[in-house]
Amino acid sequence: GRSGEAPESGDKESGAAPPPAGGSTPPSHGVHIEFKLLEQLKRRNVGRVAILYVAACYLILEPFGTFVHLLALPVWMGRTVVLLMALGFPATLIFAWVFEITPGGVKPTAEVDPRQSIRRLTGRRLDVAIIIVLAIALAYFAADKFWLSKHAKTEQTAAPVASSSAAATPAGPIISEKSIAVLPFADMSAKKDQEYFADGMAEEVLDLLANIPGIAVIGRTSSFQFKDRNDDLRTIGTKLNVAHVLEGSVRTSGDHVRVTAQLIDTRTGAHEWSETFDRDMGDVLKLQDEIAAGLARALEVTVGAGDLQPRGTIKDAEAYQFYLRGRHAADRFDKDGDDEAAADFQKALDLEPTFANAAARLAMIRADQAMNGYTTYVSGFEDARRLAETALRLDPSLADGHCVLADYYTRFAWDWKAADRETKRAIELDSRGVRPLEVSANLATTLGHRDEAVRLLNTALELDPLNAALYWGLGNARYRSGRFPEAEAAFRRVLQISPTFVSAHFELGRVLLARGQLRDALGEMEQESPEPESGRTAGLAIVYYALGRRTDSDAALRRLEAESGEDWPFGMAETYAFRGEADKAFQWLDRAYSHKDELELMKGDPMFEKISEDPRYKAFLRKMNLLE
Repeated sequence: GRSGEAPESGDKESGAAPPPAGGSTPPSHGVHIEFKLLEQLKRRNVGRVAILYVAACYLILEPFGTFVHLLALPVWMGRTVVLLMALGFPATLIFAWVFEITPGGVKPTAEVDPRQSIRRLTGRRLDVAIIIVLAIALAYFAADKFWLSKHAKTEQTAAPVASSSAAATPAGPIISEKSIAVLPFADMSAKKDQEYFADGMAEEVLDLLANIPGIAVIGRTSSFQFKDRNDDLRTIGTKLNVAHVLEGSVRTSGDHVRVTAQLIDTRTGAHEWSETFDRDMGDVLKLQDEIAAGLARALEVTVGAGDLQPRGTIKDAEAYQFYLRGRHAADRFDKDGDDEAAADFQKALDLEPTFANAAARLAMIRADQAMNGYTTYVSGFEDARRLAETALRLDPSLADGHCVLADYYTRFAWDWKAADRETKRAIELDSRGVRPLEVSANLATTLGHRDEAVRLLNTALELDPLNAALYWGLGNARYRSGRFPEAEAAFRRVLQISPTFVSAHFELGRVLLARGQLRDALGEMEQESPEPESGRTAGLAIVYYALGRRTDSDAALRRLEAESGEDWPFGMAETYAFRGEADKAFQWLDRAYSHKDELELMKGDPMFEKISEDPRYKAFLRKMNLLE
């Protein structure tokens, strides 16, 4: 043959046809050559070797991928293995073509006597090997599809927060060498009654550091998650994505205060800076400036002339004490905490009427009380606006004042242009602040720009990764976008960080209801905080209705009206809309409009889906200037 080898005995071609008369050779045809090549590939078992090679590679690569993830091996190792297998494929085929297995070992095919060839036996053995490898591959494929993947999904369902997409839990950034978290300071006073002062000092230093360019400062909400816990510094650094933490202690005695602060590397535990300060209470603001400047120098960051504005001394030390007490009480995030904080901030203002920060904080508390149903919506937001304007008259550079006004125009006055103006001004004044990003995201969600809201909230979470309120906003934006799995993950994260977060169980229950998980939704509504009672009652009314328990739903709805009909007409409207009772829903929407109650939440709310085709629904959105 053309390959230079004699045909094997027993082949159909063992006798060559004589040349035609005249000695001429018949012309070759493409089809004849093609069949000849395929026949040679078959006789040399090249096809069998190719199938066996591919199947073996599959069996190697599948478990290898598991080990790559399990052992956290670098990506290049997996890519290298795939590249070597790809290069080995043509080399293996060439080897199968050129060489042959004989009783005497592997020899070039051209040198093998056809009468001694065991090519057919080798082919049968290759067939058996192919069948075995393919059977194993098929078994692995079936196990992966029908058991392993389902097992993984079950684990993800049991812990949806851990398996949520980056939209619910943003990826942690690379740790910056100049990043820092300020942990709560320890109260070292003799009576252990100065916790509020120690926490306040830490917060004030944190706020000062956040204004220094070049330093990445984690938000207070996340840093204070580690209060009264014994987490090691490496764990804290990993959870907060910081290279350093500031620890400190405070001891007060009469009008004297001593603060000890130390900067620690979270990766090595090394103390990189430490200082003790002794001051009179009236010089506490200068003391905070000195601590912030010392930290900046330790981090090798230059402090500009405008980064730490001179703040002089406190005019009334008692007013400052009430201010710090108010910040401490507000951290409880419940009705009693808000009431106590409001009283403390008001006392601070009474003692020092020019205390701009106290006015801004009191404005924030009044807005929170209105939103959480602790006060009437109208009185709460009107007080918030008045106090925010007072704070900005005293200090126009306070971003907090503009944030309160942005909330006022978004949640109460429904003046979208004014709200946009205030959010932009807040971000100009505090470009690295969490609160300006949060209020801007609230406005974006209200207007239906929910992708923008998610972007803003993810940016805020990079600054404050354990802030439950930011995850609440993220869940709200996802819920109104119809992305219920991501919304569920966000609200579960809220509860993981802050199990008593107001309305978190209610919001999670609504998401589960939208996903058709009615029993789970009922369980969440039953866990909602009884303060205010209206959220829990409204949640029960809608879930009972979805479960077909109309009598229980009616009873809950009557309780809701008795409890909150005057203060929360929007909740009544939502409940009736979910039940498909359009006339009553629009009656309560009209009442909500006159009471200025939460109508900014209306656009995109799945609770209104059953009445969304009613002409009155679009007319209402038009009246709110919420139609595109």
